[in-house]
Amino acid sequence: MHLCLLCSFHMMVSCRLQTIQAVCCLLLDCAAYTCHSNAASASLTQTSLSMFRSKQFTVRRRFSDFLGLYEKLSEKHAQNGYIVPPPPEKSILGMTKVKVGKEDPSSAEFVERRRAALERYLHRVVSHPSLLQDPDVREFLEKEELPRAVSTQALSGAGFLKMINKATDAVSKMTIKMNESDVWFEEKLQEVESEDQQLRKLHAMVESLVNHRKELSVNTAMFAKSVAMLGSSEDNTALSRALSQLAEVEDRIEQLHQDQASNDFFIFAELLADYIRLLGAVRACFDQRMKAWQRWQDAQNMLQKKRETEAKLLWANKPDKLQQAKDEIVEWEAKVSQYEREFERVSATVRKEVIRFEVGMQHDCLIKYWEAFLPEAKAIA
Repeated sequence: MHLCLLCSFHMMVSCRLQTIQAVCCLLLDCAAYTCHSNAASASLTQTSLSMFRSKQFTVRRRFSDFLGLYEKLSEKHAQNGYIVPPPPEKSILGMTKVKVGKEDPSSAEFVERRRAALERYLHRVVSHPSLLQDPDVREFLEKEELPRAVSTQALSGAGFLKMINKATDAVSKMTIKMNESDVWFEEKLQEVESEDQQLRKLHAMVESLVNHRKELSVNTAMFAKSVAMLGSSEDNTALSRALSQLAEVEDRIEQLHQDQASNDFFIFAELLADYIRLLGAVRACFDQRMKAWQRWQDAQNMLQKKRETEAKLLWANKPDKLQQAKDEIVEWEAKVSQYEREFERVSATVRKEVIRFEVGMQHDCLIKYWEAFLPEAKAIA
Protein backbone atom coordinates (compact mmCIF):
# COMPACT_ATOMS: atom_id res chain seq x y z
CA MET A 1 0.00 0.00 0.00
CA HIS A 2 1.40 3.35 -1.04
CA LEU A 3 0.68 6.42 1.05
CA CYS A 4 0.93 10.01 -0.12
CA LEU A 5 0.42 13.17 1.92
CA LEU A 6 -0.89 16.40 0.47
CA CYS A 7 -1.40 19.43 2.70
CA SER A 8 -2.91 22.88 2.35
CA PHE A 9 -3.92 25.60 4.75
CA HIS A 10 -6.77 28.06 4.39
CA MET A 11 -8.13 30.93 6.44
CA MET A 12 -11.62 32.25 5.71
CA VAL A 13 -12.94 35.37 7.41
CA SER A 14 -16.59 36.45 7.34
CA CYS A 15 -18.14 39.60 8.80
CA ARG A 16 -19.49 37.75 11.84
CA LEU A 17 -17.31 34.70 12.37
CA GLN A 18 -13.71 33.83 11.71
CA THR A 19 -13.27 30.26 10.52
CA ILE A 20 -9.86 28.66 10.38
CA GLN A 21 -9.64 25.56 8.22
CA ALA A 22 -6.72 23.20 7.76
CA VAL A 23 -6.78 20.50 5.11
CA CYS A 24 -4.60 17.46 4.69
CA CYS A 25 -4.99 14.51 2.35
CA LEU A 26 -3.98 10.99 3.26
CA LEU A 27 -4.20 8.50 0.42
CA LEU A 28 -5.22 4.94 1.12
CA ASP A 29 -6.06 5.27 -2.12
CA CYS A 30 -7.27 8.63 -0.76
CA ALA A 31 -8.63 9.89 2.53
CA ALA A 32 -8.78 13.62 3.22
CA TYR A 33 -9.12 15.01 6.73
CA THR A 34 -10.25 18.59 7.37
CA CYS A 35 -9.80 20.27 10.76
CA HIS A 36 -12.10 23.20 11.59
CA SER A 37 -12.10 25.83 14.31
CA ASN A 38 -15.10 24.22 16.03
CA ALA A 39 -12.82 21.39 17.19
CA ALA A 40 -14.36 18.94 14.71
CA SER A 41 -12.75 17.30 11.70
CA ALA A 42 -14.34 16.38 8.38
CA SER A 43 -13.00 13.23 6.76
CA LEU A 44 -13.41 12.73 3.02
CA THR A 45 -12.31 9.25 1.98
CA GLN A 46 -11.88 7.92 -1.53
CA THR A 47 -10.74 4.33 -1.82
CA SER A 48 -10.89 1.22 -3.98
CA LEU A 49 -10.26 -1.16 -1.08
CA SER A 50 -12.99 -3.80 -0.83
CA MET A 51 -13.20 -3.58 2.98
CA PHE A 52 -15.13 -0.28 2.72
CA ARG A 53 -18.81 -0.06 1.87
CA SER A 54 -18.40 2.60 -0.82
CA LYS A 55 -15.66 4.26 -2.82
CA GLN A 56 -16.25 7.75 -1.38
CA PHE A 57 -17.72 8.96 1.90
CA THR A 58 -17.52 11.97 4.23
CA VAL A 59 -17.80 12.01 8.02
CA ARG A 60 -17.22 14.53 10.83
CA ARG A 61 -15.13 13.76 13.89
CA ARG A 62 -14.31 15.56 17.14
CA PHE A 63 -10.86 15.46 18.69
CA SER A 64 -12.24 13.22 21.46
CA ASP A 65 -13.17 10.72 18.73
CA PHE A 66 -9.49 10.43 17.81
CA LEU A 67 -8.66 9.75 21.46
CA GLY A 68 -11.51 7.26 21.62
CA LEU A 69 -10.14 5.45 18.57
CA TYR A 70 -6.76 5.11 20.25
CA GLU A 71 -8.39 3.80 23.43
CA LYS A 72 -10.24 1.09 21.48
CA LEU A 73 -7.20 0.07 19.45
CA SER A 74 -4.96 0.03 22.50
CA GLU A 75 -7.39 -2.11 24.47
CA LYS A 76 -7.59 -4.73 21.71
CA HIS A 77 -4.08 -4.76 20.22
CA ALA A 78 -1.53 -3.48 22.76
CA GLN A 79 -1.76 -6.59 24.93
CA ASN A 80 -0.82 -8.69 21.91
CA GLY A 81 2.44 -6.80 21.41
CA TYR A 82 1.37 -4.40 18.66
CA ILE A 83 2.67 -0.84 18.53
CA VAL A 84 -0.49 1.28 18.70
CA PRO A 85 0.32 4.83 17.48
CA PRO A 86 -0.28 7.39 20.26
CA PRO A 87 -2.79 10.22 19.81
CA PRO A 88 -1.73 13.86 19.46
CA GLU A 89 -1.67 16.10 22.49
CA LYS A 90 -4.70 18.06 23.62
CA SER A 91 -4.16 21.74 24.36
CA ILE A 92 -6.94 23.29 26.43
CA LEU A 93 -5.54 26.81 25.97
CA GLY A 94 -5.23 26.41 22.20
CA MET A 95 -8.73 25.02 21.77
CA THR A 96 -10.20 27.77 23.96
CA LYS A 97 -8.70 30.48 21.73
CA VAL A 98 -10.07 28.81 18.61
CA LYS A 99 -13.54 28.13 20.01
CA VAL A 100 -14.10 31.72 21.14
CA GLY A 101 -12.87 33.00 17.76
CA LYS A 102 -10.05 35.03 19.29
CA GLU A 103 -8.14 36.76 16.51
CA ASP A 104 -4.68 35.70 17.54
CA PRO A 105 -1.88 34.42 15.28
CA SER A 106 -1.32 31.67 17.84
CA SER A 107 -4.83 30.37 17.05
CA ALA A 108 -3.88 29.80 13.42
CA GLU A 109 -0.61 28.21 14.54
CA PHE A 110 -2.54 25.91 16.87
CA VAL A 111 -4.89 24.79 14.10
CA GLU A 112 -1.96 24.06 11.80
CA ARG A 113 -0.19 22.17 14.58
CA ARG A 114 -3.33 20.18 15.36
CA ARG A 115 -3.86 19.41 11.67
CA ALA A 116 -0.33 18.11 11.27
CA ALA A 117 -0.58 16.01 14.44
CA LEU A 118 -3.86 14.43 13.35
CA GLU A 119 -2.39 13.80 9.93
CA ARG A 120 0.58 11.95 11.39
CA TYR A 121 -1.65 10.00 13.77
CA LEU A 122 -4.05 8.82 11.05
CA HIS A 123 -1.15 8.12 8.72
CA ARG A 124 0.39 5.75 11.25
CA VAL A 125 -2.90 4.05 12.03
CA VAL A 126 -3.85 3.28 8.41
CA SER A 127 -0.24 2.40 7.57
CA HIS A 128 -0.39 -0.42 10.12
CA PRO A 129 -1.55 -3.58 8.28
CA SER A 130 -3.33 -5.01 11.32
CA LEU A 131 -4.90 -1.79 12.56
CA LEU A 132 -6.26 -0.95 9.11
CA GLN A 133 -8.26 -4.19 9.22
CA ASP A 134 -9.78 -3.30 12.60
CA PRO A 135 -13.56 -2.67 12.46
CA ASP A 136 -13.19 0.40 14.70
CA VAL A 137 -10.82 2.01 12.18
CA ARG A 138 -13.21 1.38 9.32
CA GLU A 139 -16.08 2.68 11.46
CA PHE A 140 -14.07 5.78 12.31
CA LEU A 141 -13.47 6.47 8.62
CA GLU A 142 -16.92 5.79 7.21
CA LYS A 143 -19.65 5.78 9.88
CA GLU A 144 -21.61 9.04 9.87
CA GLU A 145 -21.91 9.36 13.66
CA LEU A 146 -19.95 7.78 16.49
CA PRO A 147 -20.98 7.42 20.14
CA ARG A 148 -19.50 10.25 22.20
CA ALA A 149 -16.08 9.16 23.43
CA VAL A 150 -15.77 9.23 27.22
CA SER A 151 -12.91 8.72 29.69
CA THR A 152 -10.38 10.16 27.25
CA GLN A 153 -8.95 12.78 29.63
CA ALA A 154 -6.11 10.48 30.68
CA LEU A 155 -5.15 9.97 27.03
CA SER A 156 -4.65 13.64 26.24
CA GLY A 157 -1.49 15.65 26.57
CA ALA A 158 0.93 14.53 29.24
CA GLY A 159 -1.64 11.98 30.43
CA PHE A 160 -0.52 9.56 27.73
CA LEU A 161 3.14 9.75 28.78
CA LYS A 162 2.14 9.34 32.44
CA MET A 163 0.13 6.26 31.51
CA ILE A 164 3.09 4.74 29.63
CA ASN A 165 5.48 5.54 32.49
CA LYS A 166 3.06 4.05 35.01
CA ALA A 167 2.85 0.82 33.01
CA THR A 168 6.63 0.71 32.73
CA ASP A 169 6.98 1.21 36.51
CA ALA A 170 4.52 -1.62 37.09
CA VAL A 171 6.66 -3.93 34.95
CA SER A 172 9.83 -2.88 36.75
CA LYS A 173 8.23 -3.79 40.11
CA MET A 174 7.52 -7.40 39.10
CA THR A 175 8.50 -9.89 41.75
CA ILE A 176 10.49 -12.02 39.29
CA LYS A 177 13.13 -10.36 37.15
CA MET A 178 13.09 -11.58 33.58
CA ASN A 179 16.11 -13.57 32.49
CA GLU A 180 16.22 -12.57 28.84
CA SER A 181 17.00 -15.58 26.68
CA ASP A 182 16.99 -13.64 23.41
CA VAL A 183 19.76 -11.04 23.14
CA TRP A 184 17.91 -9.32 20.27
CA PHE A 185 15.11 -8.11 22.56
CA GLU A 186 17.55 -6.90 25.18
CA GLU A 187 19.58 -4.92 22.65
CA LYS A 188 16.52 -3.41 20.97
CA LEU A 189 15.00 -2.33 24.28
CA GLN A 190 18.28 -0.68 25.27
CA GLU A 191 18.35 1.13 21.91
CA VAL A 192 14.79 2.39 22.37
CA GLU A 193 15.44 3.57 25.94
CA SER A 194 18.69 5.25 24.94
CA GLU A 195 17.05 6.99 21.98
CA ASP A 196 14.18 8.11 24.20
CA GLN A 197 16.57 9.70 26.69
CA GLN A 198 18.58 11.43 23.99
CA LEU A 199 15.48 12.79 22.24
CA ARG A 200 14.10 14.12 25.52
CA LYS A 201 17.33 16.03 26.06
CA LEU A 202 17.29 17.27 22.48
CA HIS A 203 13.64 18.32 22.80
CA ALA A 204 14.46 20.37 25.91
CA MET A 205 17.29 22.10 24.05
CA VAL A 206 15.12 22.82 21.01
CA GLU A 207 12.41 24.30 23.22
CA SER A 208 15.06 26.48 24.84
CA LEU A 209 16.24 27.56 21.38
CA VAL A 210 12.67 28.42 20.35
CA ASN A 211 12.16 30.51 23.49
CA HIS A 212 15.48 32.25 22.87
CA ARG A 213 14.46 33.14 19.31
CA LYS A 214 11.10 34.44 20.53
CA GLU A 215 12.80 36.64 23.12
CA LEU A 216 15.23 37.83 20.47
CA SER A 217 12.30 38.69 18.22
CA VAL A 218 10.60 40.71 20.96
CA ASN A 219 13.80 42.57 21.84
CA THR A 220 14.49 43.29 18.16
CA ALA A 221 10.97 44.67 17.75
CA MET A 222 11.47 46.95 20.74
CA PHE A 223 14.80 48.13 19.35
CA ALA A 224 13.25 48.77 15.92
CA LYS A 225 10.48 50.81 17.51
CA SER A 226 12.98 52.86 19.55
CA VAL A 227 15.12 53.56 16.48
CA ALA A 228 12.03 54.59 14.51
CA MET A 229 10.98 57.01 17.25
CA LEU A 230 14.50 58.37 17.42
CA GLY A 231 14.57 58.89 13.65
CA SER A 232 11.25 60.73 13.65
CA SER A 233 12.50 63.15 16.29
CA GLU A 234 15.88 63.81 14.64
CA ASP A 235 16.32 67.24 13.03
CA ASN A 236 19.15 66.16 10.75
CA THR A 237 17.47 64.89 7.60
CA ALA A 238 20.24 62.51 6.57
CA LEU A 239 20.52 61.01 10.06
CA SER A 240 16.74 60.77 10.35
CA ARG A 241 16.57 58.90 7.02
CA ALA A 242 19.36 56.55 8.10
CA LEU A 243 17.63 55.79 11.39
CA SER A 244 14.33 55.12 9.61
CA GLN A 245 16.05 52.73 7.24
CA LEU A 246 17.73 51.00 10.19
CA ALA A 247 14.31 50.62 11.86
CA GLU A 248 12.97 48.98 8.69
CA VAL A 249 15.92 46.57 8.63
CA GLU A 250 15.33 45.69 12.29
CA ASP A 251 11.64 45.08 11.54
CA ARG A 252 12.63 42.57 8.85
CA ILE A 253 15.12 40.95 11.22
CA GLU A 254 12.40 40.72 13.86
CA GLN A 255 10.16 38.91 11.37
CA LEU A 256 13.05 36.61 10.48
CA HIS A 257 13.47 35.67 14.15
CA GLN A 258 9.74 34.95 14.35
CA ASP A 259 9.89 32.73 11.28
CA GLN A 260 12.94 30.90 12.61
CA ALA A 261 11.23 30.30 15.97
CA SER A 262 8.13 29.01 14.18
CA ASN A 263 10.15 26.70 11.94
CA ASP A 264 12.16 25.37 14.87
CA PHE A 265 8.92 24.72 16.70
CA PHE A 266 6.97 23.00 13.93
CA ILE A 267 9.85 21.16 12.28
CA PHE A 268 11.82 20.08 15.32
CA ALA A 269 10.06 20.61 18.67
CA GLU A 270 6.64 19.29 17.61
CA LEU A 271 8.04 16.35 15.67
CA LEU A 272 10.45 15.48 18.47
CA ALA A 273 7.59 15.46 20.99
CA ASP A 274 5.54 13.32 18.62
CA TYR A 275 8.43 10.92 18.13
CA ILE A 276 8.99 10.67 21.90
CA ARG A 277 5.34 9.63 22.34
CA LEU A 278 5.78 7.05 19.58
CA LEU A 279 8.86 5.64 21.33
CA GLY A 280 6.68 5.36 24.45
CA ALA A 281 4.34 3.11 22.45
CA VAL A 282 7.33 1.01 21.35
CA ARG A 283 8.43 0.65 24.97
CA ALA A 284 4.87 -0.36 25.84
CA CYS A 285 5.01 -3.35 23.47
CA PHE A 286 8.18 -4.56 25.23
CA ASP A 287 6.32 -4.16 28.52
CA GLN A 288 3.47 -6.33 27.20
CA ARG A 289 5.96 -9.04 26.31
CA MET A 290 7.39 -8.88 29.82
CA LYS A 291 3.87 -9.13 31.30
CA ALA A 292 3.22 -12.22 29.17
CA TRP A 293 6.44 -13.72 30.48
CA GLN A 294 5.39 -12.87 34.05
CA ARG A 295 2.05 -14.67 33.61
CA TRP A 296 3.92 -17.71 32.34
CA GLN A 297 6.31 -17.67 35.31
CA ASP A 298 3.48 -17.18 37.81
CA ALA A 299 1.67 -20.17 36.32
CA GLN A 300 4.82 -22.29 36.59
CA ASN A 301 5.24 -21.30 40.24
CA MET A 302 1.61 -22.14 40.95
CA LEU A 303 2.02 -25.50 39.20
CA GLN A 304 5.03 -26.24 41.36
CA LYS A 305 3.02 -25.42 44.49
CA LYS A 306 0.20 -27.73 43.37
CA ARG A 307 2.67 -30.56 42.84
CA GLU A 308 4.14 -29.96 46.28
CA THR A 309 0.62 -30.07 47.72
CA GLU A 310 0.03 -33.41 45.97
CA ALA A 311 3.27 -34.80 47.42
CA LYS A 312 2.26 -33.71 50.93
CA LEU A 313 -1.14 -35.37 50.56
CA LEU A 314 0.51 -38.59 49.40
CA TRP A 315 2.90 -38.46 52.35
CA ALA A 316 0.04 -37.75 54.79
CA ASN A 317 -2.08 -40.52 53.17
CA LYS A 318 -5.14 -38.33 52.48
CA PRO A 319 -6.74 -39.93 49.42
CA ASP A 320 -9.97 -37.90 49.82
CA LYS A 321 -8.15 -34.69 48.73
CA LEU A 322 -5.72 -36.33 46.34
CA GLN A 323 -8.02 -36.34 43.30
CA GLN A 324 -8.72 -32.62 43.67
CA ALA A 325 -4.99 -31.96 43.84
CA LYS A 326 -4.45 -34.02 40.66
CA ASP A 327 -7.21 -32.10 38.87
CA GLU A 328 -5.64 -28.80 39.87
CA ILE A 329 -2.26 -29.98 38.57
CA VAL A 330 -3.83 -30.83 35.20
CA GLU A 331 -5.52 -27.40 35.14
CA TRP A 332 -2.30 -25.52 35.85
CA GLU A 333 -0.30 -27.63 33.40
CA ALA A 334 -2.75 -26.48 30.72
CA LYS A 335 -2.37 -22.87 31.86
CA VAL A 336 1.43 -23.11 31.77
CA SER A 337 1.29 -24.39 28.19
CA GLN A 338 -1.23 -21.69 27.25
CA TYR A 339 0.81 -18.84 28.77
CA GLU A 340 4.01 -20.17 27.20
CA ARG A 341 2.34 -20.12 23.76
CA GLU A 342 1.04 -16.61 24.44
CA PHE A 343 4.53 -15.44 25.40
CA GLU A 344 6.00 -16.89 22.22
CA ARG A 345 3.22 -15.32 20.14
CA VAL A 346 3.66 -11.90 21.76
CA SER A 347 7.43 -12.16 21.34
CA ALA A 348 7.05 -12.89 17.63
CA THR A 349 4.64 -9.95 17.25
CA VAL A 350 6.94 -7.56 19.12
CA ARG A 351 9.87 -8.59 16.93
CA LYS A 352 7.87 -7.92 13.75
CA GLU A 353 6.54 -4.63 15.12
CA VAL A 354 9.97 -3.30 16.08
CA ILE A 355 11.41 -4.23 12.68
CA ARG A 356 8.45 -2.55 10.96
CA PHE A 357 8.94 0.51 13.19
CA GLU A 358 12.62 0.77 12.29
CA VAL A 359 11.88 0.48 8.58
CA GLY A 360 9.12 3.09 8.85
CA MET A 361 11.36 5.53 10.69
CA GLN A 362 13.83 5.45 7.83
CA HIS A 363 11.18 7.30 5.82
CA ASP A 364 10.09 9.56 8.67
CA CYS A 365 10.12 13.26 7.92
CA LEU A 366 12.05 13.99 11.13
CA ILE A 367 14.92 11.83 9.91
CA LYS A 368 14.79 13.58 6.56
CA TYR A 369 15.14 16.97 8.24
CA TRP A 370 18.20 15.82 10.16
CA GLU A 371 19.72 14.26 7.04
CA ALA A 372 19.22 17.56 5.21
CA PHE A 373 21.01 19.34 8.05
CA LEU A 374 24.05 17.04 8.03
CA PRO A 375 25.81 18.76 5.08
CA GLU A 376 25.53 22.09 6.89
CA ALA A 377 26.93 20.57 10.07
CA LYS A 378 29.82 18.98 8.20
CA ALA A 379 30.55 22.28 6.44
CA ILE A 380 30.87 23.99 9.84
CA ALA A 381 33.22 21.26 11.05
